[in-house]
Amino acid sequence: MTRTLVIAPQWIGDAVMTEPLLRRLHARGEQLTVGAVPWVAPVYRAMPQVGAVVEFPFQHGGLQFAARRRLARELDGRFDAAYVLPNSLKSALLPFLAGIPRRVGYLGEARVGLLTHRLRNPKGKPPMVAFYSALSGDTAGLEQDVPRLQLAAAAIDGALAQQGLARGGYLVFAPGAEFGPSKRWPEAHYAQLAAGQALPVLLLGSAKDAPVAEAIVQASGGRARNLAGRTGLAEAFALIAGARAMVSNDSGLMHVAAAFGVPQVALFGSSSPLHTPPLNEHAQILWLKQDPAYQPPLDCAPCFQRECPLGHHRCLVDLGPARVAQALQAASRS
Repeated sequence: MTRTLVIAPQWIGDAVMTEPLLRRLHARGEQLTVGAVPWVAPVYRAMPQVGAVVEFPFQHGGLQFAARRRLARELDGRFDAAYVLPNSLKSALLPFLAGIPRRVGYLGEARVGLLTHRLRNPKGKPPMVAFYSALSGDTAGLEQDVPRLQLAAAAIDGALAQQGLARGGYLVFAPGAEFGPSKRWPEAHYAQLAAGQALPVLLLGSAKDAPVAEAIVQASGGRARNLAGRTGLAEAFALIAGARAMVSNDSGLMHVAAAFGVPQVALFGSSSPLHTPPLNEHAQILWLKQDPAYQPPLDCAPCFQRECPLGHHRCLVDLGPARVAQALQAASRS
């Protein structure tokens, strides 16, 4: 059996989209260990094909060479192959230093010598699930790959009990987006949407999202509960998995909801559902770029910028709460 180390991306949404790759590797007999930073590790603990998760002591930014060399010494001789999912030089450094014989990844950041099996990066922005799955070397059926996460029923029920909730008896809104403001539907819109719901609304996200979530609570007249930054990621997963439906920006939690098959409304503006869609048959995707009735057309979208370069943020500001409420109602019936 091939002992395989997978170097995970550092973003939650990207991590979710790697699940079909890991399923492919496991199906052909590879024994999988995933190396991931702590804030991404819970994603891989929700993948039954992963045998073990090693939490890396790394942070965003910086080479952190000494820390990588120390960890490489601990991993020396433990693996036969490594798949390097991020395109950075530093992510390929650890398998190289650990002397793993087979090291697979895409070309990028002058790391040719660090990889033994190299794929060329595709042009443009291809669907990310297929991008990761192609690293398996098997290109058959890439377009059918759909991420799936699993949690034990006891984990879901335990998290709900702590919050005094029942399965399907509440909604989740995820108003944050780690990438930047250009991905965020306005908080006033979220507040208006929450105020019109019959079911309780939970606001989930990181500690960075807590001020926005609190503003939504206040503007909605207390019709939402702010849990942003007050749950661990594993608990947030359980709350999403037990929800009746979820509304979110294009974010990591959007992909989590999709991977659990939760009915959802996904709001796109500066980014594109052609690149990172929620792969969920119960998803309602709203993107004004694709609406022929919306005038003037959004020729600027998708810009993929952290902040609106034109200063108007029309792509999300003009996506009104009434339209999202209608999509939420449709998703909740699916």
